[in-house]
Amino acid sequence: MQNYLAGLNDEQRVAVEHVDGPIMIIAGAGSGKTKVLTTRIAHLMNGGVDAFNILALTFTNKAAAEMKERVEKALGNSEARNLYIGTFHSVFARILRGEAHRLGYPNNFTIYDTDDAKSVIRDIVKDMNLDDKHYKAAYVYNRISAAKNSLIDPVMYKADTSIQQEDSRTTRPLIGDIYDAYAKRCFKNGAMDFDDLLFKMYVLLTHFPEALAKYQNRFRYILIDEYQDTNLAQYAIIKMLGARHENICVVGDDAQSIYSFRGATVANILQFQDDYEDVKVVKLEQNYRSTQTILNVANNVIGNNKHQIKKELWTSNVEGEKIMLVRTMTDNDEGRFVADAIKEQQMRNHYSNKDFAVLYRTNSQSRSFEEALRRMNIPYKLVGGTSFYQRKEVKDFLAYLRTVVNTQDEENIKRIINYPARGIGKTSIEKILVRANELNVTFWEVISNPDIPGVRSAQLDNFVMMIRSFQSMLAKGNAYDLAFAVGKHTGLVQELHNDKSVEGLARYENVQELLNSIKEFTETPDEEGELLDKSLGSYLQQITLLTDADKDNDPDADAVKLMTIHGAKGLEFGCVFVVGLEENLFPSSMSLFDRADLEEERRLFYVAITRAKERLWVTYANSRYRFGNLVQNDPSRFIEEIPAAHLDKTFTGVSNRPAPGGFNTMLNQSFDKVPSLKKLADKLASATTAAPAHTPTANFAADDASGMAVGMQVEHQKFGFGKILTLEGGANNKIAGIDFGAGHGVKKIMLNFAKLRIVK
Repeated sequence: MQNYLAGLNDEQRVAVEHVDGPIMIIAGAGSGKTKVLTTRIAHLMNGGVDAFNILALTFTNKAAAEMKERVEKALGNSEARNLYIGTFHSVFARILRGEAHRLGYPNNFTIYDTDDAKSVIRDIVKDMNLDDKHYKAAYVYNRISAAKNSLIDPVMYKADTSIQQEDSRTTRPLIGDIYDAYAKRCFKNGAMDFDDLLFKMYVLLTHFPEALAKYQNRFRYILIDEYQDTNLAQYAIIKMLGARHENICVVGDDAQSIYSFRGATVANILQFQDDYEDVKVVKLEQNYRSTQTILNVANNVIGNNKHQIKKELWTSNVEGEKIMLVRTMTDNDEGRFVADAIKEQQMRNHYSNKDFAVLYRTNSQSRSFEEALRRMNIPYKLVGGTSFYQRKEVKDFLAYLRTVVNTQDEENIKRIINYPARGIGKTSIEKILVRANELNVTFWEVISNPDIPGVRSAQLDNFVMMIRSFQSMLAKGNAYDLAFAVGKHTGLVQELHNDKSVEGLARYENVQELLNSIKEFTETPDEEGELLDKSLGSYLQQITLLTDADKDNDPDADAVKLMTIHGAKGLEFGCVFVVGLEENLFPSSMSLFDRADLEEERRLFYVAITRAKERLWVTYANSRYRFGNLVQNDPSRFIEEIPAAHLDKTFTGVSNRPAPGGFNTMLNQSFDKVPSLKKLADKLASATTAAPAHTPTANFAADDASGMAVGMQVEHQKFGFGKILTLEGGANNKIAGIDFGAGHGVKKIMLNFAKLRIVK
């Protein structure tokens, strides 16, 4: 028996040795699907199948390279180089190069990437005299991309009633015309975009029978990796290519189909058995990655999906520890818990940073975990994304806030002066810069001084007036009130809200999360219940410290991984935190009214669970800020689907204390980088040392805050005796103004957090 078959379990061996006829390999998470796929190719070649007659399609270049390398190693010769192994796009591009003349394209046609395609669309929108803020290139490109992946050409697009109704509903009725012009422009330029590599391959096979016959004869054996991620175009092409010999092998897992937003359809794998007679089905259910406890949880959760191919993952690994279900009071507490748990596991079980992953549903959730890890000095790396405070939309918003606080900062003004667009172009900005250099004054002084000639315009005057109106709020409003006004009156939030693409929604959520963080900053007291300086300047100083830490992150260092669950597919970690398990967040609020959408959310949770090898935490917060409001959350319905026998439940109570080290420590550690913060640190330090210490009354016991009223005498453990002067706010967030006399003066105290004794 050949050595390459050694080490296969019984099911894997069946999958490898079934040579002729259609076969579907349902490869559960961690079951060794790549090993099976590559061994199957080696087995075909060892049995006399010519490498040139084998087509293997993947979704990533990395997977294709790994497969080719493994086959070459298994056979011990270089024949693997003759295999057609690659991504759908790379293999079809290779075929189209040789067949381009049939379609009227040059053989050396250009392949447009996404940026190239959007640039062409912008030009077309401009040529058609359309509003480029309404017909945004990203949105139009996504509509055209979805059409091509559904095998809809411009004529079909404009003739489809449902598509036209959707475009009319979004007040973009001319997308069909843009699509038509875009297709003609690409053809004229001898160019195809990424989606064309699928679409034109389909056209080639359907319009030219001789081409179809040629490739059906060449590719006698076809293997498809991650079949559950294929879209309609990929499905149709595979069906045609394999129609003659039907030696089609698809490998995938319906339980890990999570990319419907990219056009993938789980129906392709679910209906495979209906597409072919006498199909062989092999289930790889032995998992080599996780503990049995983790797999039991995964099996129970996915078992709630109605549409699935039933399987039961098992392992010969250890039973493992129970799953930690952790409830926290707030999302910031959730972040602090994760950071604390990582430190604890490192000390107790000697894990490295790279053994940990924090998985969340949306990118905007990363903020609280980034902040908590930074404060604990735990290195981390954001995978497949940009650090929260480095995301463009967040930096744009912060640039507005920083300009309001400091108009001398030229870089921030230049960033926002024409965003959202207000008719202040590059030429105007260059004139202002030249004038500022000539007069040796700041950029702001040039645009705000009516006596400086040569640069005046109504647009500039409106911009200056807007910034000054925000500045008028600095002394009166807190950070959130001002930030909310900036988001509303600049049009920035509305600009992001109008972009309904997947990317646009993510950008909008990120700005909302920034506003949430500001709202929480203004309403969170210190450890004594006292509300300190909640001004915009104070908030920005805190953010400066957090964003400055980005510069010290070594991307190659041993680091905790932060990523969306979508980005984690195919990866594994010793310890995994699946966070934000709350209704309307995970599952998403947009998935609650459709079974197919809800089942995809459940599959996403299944993917998250099966990333863990040894330890798994599932966390959720009682409350988190959403769109500026403190929202009380219900635990995710998915939590109820985890058997209680596999859970170890923990509750971490409210934590209104700053992270370990505290804000003062962060300030002191950052003097070299941000010297201007020294005054604030000195102020905070003196505030805690100037007043004489108070010794609480013997047997001090805090009273129920709901019974406190103006005029009452109270005792605070730190500030001593005082008199309640004012009461503000609602029942759940009542704030008292209390005069503690000499040394402390009047302090604002949140009664829900402070411990006060009523003096009888």
